[in-house]
Amino acid sequence: MATEFSFQDNAARAAAGGTEAPAEFQTEKMSLSMGPSHPSTHGVLRLQMELDGEILTKAEPVIGYLHRGDEKIAENMTYNQFVPYTDRLDYLAPLANNMAYAIAVEKIAGLTVPPRCQAIRVITAEMARISSHLMGLGAFGLDVGAWTVLLYTLNEREKLYKLFEELTGARFTTSYTRIGGVTRDVPEGWLGRVGEFCDQFLPILEETLALLTRNKIFMDRTVGIGVISREDALGYGLTGPNLRGSGVALDLRKDKPYSGYENYEFDVPVGTQGDCYDRYLVRGEEMRQSVRIIRQIIAKFPDGPWYATDAKKIHAPPKDKILSSMEELIQNFMLVTEGPQIPPGEVYFEAENPKGILGFYVVSKGGGVPYRLKIRAPSFCNLSILPKLCVGNLISDVVAILGSLDFVMGECDR
Repeated sequence: MATEFSFQDNAARAAAGGTEAPAEFQTEKMSLSMGPSHPSTHGVLRLQMELDGEILTKAEPVIGYLHRGDEKIAENMTYNQFVPYTDRLDYLAPLANNMAYAIAVEKIAGLTVPPRCQAIRVITAEMARISSHLMGLGAFGLDVGAWTVLLYTLNEREKLYKLFEELTGARFTTSYTRIGGVTRDVPEGWLGRVGEFCDQFLPILEETLALLTRNKIFMDRTVGIGVISREDALGYGLTGPNLRGSGVALDLRKDKPYSGYENYEFDVPVGTQGDCYDRYLVRGEEMRQSVRIIRQIIAKFPDGPWYATDAKKIHAPPKDKILSSMEELIQNFMLVTEGPQIPPGEVYFEAENPKGILGFYVVSKGGGVPYRLKIRAPSFCNLSILPKLCVGNLISDVVAILGSLDFVMGECDR
């Protein structure tokens, strides 16, 4: 009697790295290009797929459509001039990118910013984490057919953008951080408005997550789909929610605290199965924990300067002093024309960004311009698992997998 075989068997064998279906059950394989397009591939990612019917037997990510040469550009401008380019890495969380870059350069200079500056950086980074996860959650819901979720998340994100604009002067590409501090102190009453946002945000977050968490269609599209084992997550260098969704409780804010994160209490959510559903749950809980951190900062927001006052060759003085003192005017002129004067040295610093670990390797030979700068982009590493992760799944599953990885091509291509 002939051995029965189904496409489900083929998918299971392919996912487990086994042999393909017997020749008599195989269809002629077809090559299909998915992307680059919104919304399915989240921008300028192209997947070159090989299909056996509806089942993927091969998936190769093709990147580089957005490549701008940021790392080489950094070697031809001053340290502060490169801050706007960090906005355009993970452009959904520019404030977090700014902070990671600034801390890396400050480590070369041996500079410690005051507590108030650290608190400002952390509160803006956690607000950026919420903003990024809201966009990721809305796009993920849209990918699998839950249009309403996107409307909820975009509405809350708009409220955050108004707070960003009030603080930095810009909504999207903020360029707020400077080497040695930030561009300006928080406006009067701004912390109170951030607290009001948190108070109204949590009930809306729970309502938004309730649209998906026990939704049968959403669970059918995500539970058991795109499973990343703990070993594969570590082996492929995944970080952030994609790593924690596979059960690895690695969070640099806890394990290697920076900018005062050791002063705040929060939990690190982890998954158990490593599937698309777990990665969704992790991001939902991370937003709750970010609100928890923000509330702690507001409750004990430190006084004092918002920049390193003893670093005259690194951070510009306040604008009112520039306009009233010749010494400060000359200091500002030198910083603008020559850049912050950083001593020779090299450092690698990485921060826990919304998409994962964002790292900067900076080499200085002295002066105001970096000699070399390299970026460890989390989305680039997270996408490396796609050739293994997609094989054996249906085309419709690939869209859900991409949405669950929540990558940004701006930092992937750099």
